[in-house]
Amino acid sequence: MIKYMPTAARKTGLVLFPAFDWCISPSHPEREERLLYTKDQLIEEGLEDVENIYFYNPEMALEQDIDRVHLCVPSAARLMTASHFISTGGAIRAARAVMDKEVERSFAIVRPPGHHAMQTVFGDRGFCIVNVEAIMVEYIRRHYGIGKIAIIDTDCHHGDGTQDIFYNDPDTLFISMHQDGRTIFPGSGFVHESGGPSAPGYNINIPLPQQTSEEGFDMVMERVVLPILDEFKPELVINSAGQDNHYSDPITNMNFTAQGYARLNKNLNPDICVLEGGYAIEGALPYTNLGIILAMAGMDTSHVREPGYDPARFIQSRDMNSYIETICNQAVEVFHNRHKLKKQYEGQQTVVARKRIFYDTTGFQVGETRVYNLCPDCPGYSEVVAEGLHQHLHGFCIPFSCCRKCSIKARDGFVRAPRESDTLTVLQDRVEDIFERR
Repeated sequence: MIKYMPTAARKTGLVLFPAFDWCISPSHPEREERLLYTKDQLIEEGLEDVENIYFYNPEMALEQDIDRVHLCVPSAARLMTASHFISTGGAIRAARAVMDKEVERSFAIVRPPGHHAMQTVFGDRGFCIVNVEAIMVEYIRRHYGIGKIAIIDTDCHHGDGTQDIFYNDPDTLFISMHQDGRTIFPGSGFVHESGGPSAPGYNINIPLPQQTSEEGFDMVMERVVLPILDEFKPELVINSAGQDNHYSDPITNMNFTAQGYARLNKNLNPDICVLEGGYAIEGALPYTNLGIILAMAGMDTSHVREPGYDPARFIQSRDMNSYIETICNQAVEVFHNRHKLKKQYEGQQTVVARKRIFYDTTGFQVGETRVYNLCPDCPGYSEVVAEGLHQHLHGFCIPFSCCRKCSIKARDGFVRAPRESDTLTVLQDRVEDIFERR
């Protein structure tokens, strides 16, 4: 029998949730038709008929999945729409397809996105309310017992929400390559943001200059990402697959291409991809998404071409190459110095971090103080106090790898916390998978 349809070298699952009935506003970059052309492109390319490529329907995430990661004020149910629950559930379905060995790789092409959502959530910032990847990661840990996970964020905007959630977790390696925060939202993502007191050196930022092209991203992969992954040895690699580094994206200033995204994912070889940004909905997203899928599936990507693709237009100058090389060296040094960085916290019982978080979508700020309670046997627990929009939060957070002694201290702190009528007091216990509020 002669087979006429192509076969993917790797069994690859796709979860497509375009959320055609949800948007921030009809003219907003994050609007209903954002994945319309991607959906058409995948059908036109005949992916539904490719052997070893499987399409899955998304599911609804549960509030328990959200509360395992976030401290939502006033609650997840009050802040999220049905589309947010389905987008998050789509990522969880993609993860289950891999973890249950239905497929070898999976890609959740879902919206709304999530990587700007931090641990505390008072509203929508950077088009995100809840962090889709983080919720998926903690779902995987809870249900499959996976410990060491690497998240590689390839969105043009710094993944500040994901960084915030895993900042003190030495079992999560977070690497973000993005346009320099001095030139774009959210204004963060610099090399010195290297991790909390229990995880210094496990948060790697690579702020790239405007107009960085394939050559620059290739350098970052070869000199930073792949060597660090080899040393960290994660059990699972996740690509937080933003695609707004593309040269035609309307809200960024980079020169990446569909061929570049395909090659990046071929080299990264992620177990799971989750869509983040990307707002050139007709001229880029259909091709960048296609390139990522084919690369994950182990198929030929050489024919993937967006309109107007000409690599000769995007040759970097010698000065830009030199600058990116310097950034790469600094990023690698952060990881290699992680043990030395941790010594600076020896003998300390607590470390306090304060910041203000800007919610750009509706325009307000939240003041937050986080106290890291250190422990020689585990990452310790944290206590969070936040205030914004006349709402107050007091949270006690136990990470999944917390020791019994620290867990007891956090629970005692929750029980003894003052009962204030205007304050939401929360216990988030990832060890026992308990979320209590009062």
